[in-house]
Amino acid sequence: MFGLDGATAAPKADLIKDSTEATFMADVIEASREVPVIVDFWAPWCGPCKTLGPALEAAVKAAKGKVKMVKVDVDQNQMIAGQLRIQSIPTVYAFWQGQPVDGFQGALPGSEITKFVERVAALAGDGGLAEAIEAAEQMLAEGAAVDAVETFAAILGEEPENAAAFGGLVRSYLALGQVEQAEGFLAGVPAKIAGAKEVDAARAQIELAKQAAKAGPLDALEAAVAANADDHQARFDLAVALNAAGQVDAAVDQLLELFRRDREWNEGAARAQLLTIFDALKPTDPIVLKGRRRLSSMIFA
Repeated sequence: MFGLDGATAAPKADLIKDSTEATFMADVIEASREVPVIVDFWAPWCGPCKTLGPALEAAVKAAKGKVKMVKVDVDQNQMIAGQLRIQSIPTVYAFWQGQPVDGFQGALPGSEITKFVERVAALAGDGGLAEAIEAAEQMLAEGAAVDAVETFAAILGEEPENAAAFGGLVRSYLALGQVEQAEGFLAGVPAKIAGAKEVDAARAQIELAKQAAKAGPLDALEAAVAANADDHQARFDLAVALNAAGQVDAAVDQLLELFRRDREWNEGAARAQLLTIFDALKPTDPIVLKGRRRLSSMIFA
């Protein structure tokens, strides 16, 4: 069983603190082994940071000790920002058990900030289910998808609205090649978690799995693009095939190139496909962070 008695009793002054390169390990990595820690990377000159920071602090205080917040001025702590590949601010990471587990870039609406903090806080306050979810994820990573299905299903038996377990079960079905079963299960998602990050990721992964089943041969598509760089359909199909082959970074590159050439092609299909890929990955995945940054630079160029 996970308990938060100590964390709940923590003084409010300890819930939110500034950190430096000298104290980051203690303030974030070590502290996150007891309670999730949200890290706000900001700078005094950053306009959106001035809105996001106070909103995050309010949501953290409302969680009453189930999560802590650490603020890092990237101008004063450039080594940390470099190590964590902070490319733009505000950037927010959540740490649990010494590892980054969630995050986002840019300002969010107040309701989304609250959901984010509640989701992070729930990592340690679920009566032991966090360990079970971690074990199921490890099974899935090691190829034991059948065992993962059983474990995620058992977790949902105890907590039907556990978004992490729900998304994990969908991904387990996909790992077994059971796309229709995954899609049918997703159709019955409880309303309370229908908009959760894990459920959104499951939707995106199902869409990508369905596309992969129809993907054309890589060699032929690469040749078609090489022969005519303005063959937008061939480039889009090449991106689908690359993603299906596990070459996600290359797929993102092709879609960004398509967006650069004609962002309105096929009703903005390149951007829509990019967002589907980003949604299917973890928010802190380097492919997501780099891809979103490049896409934003093109949009606002």
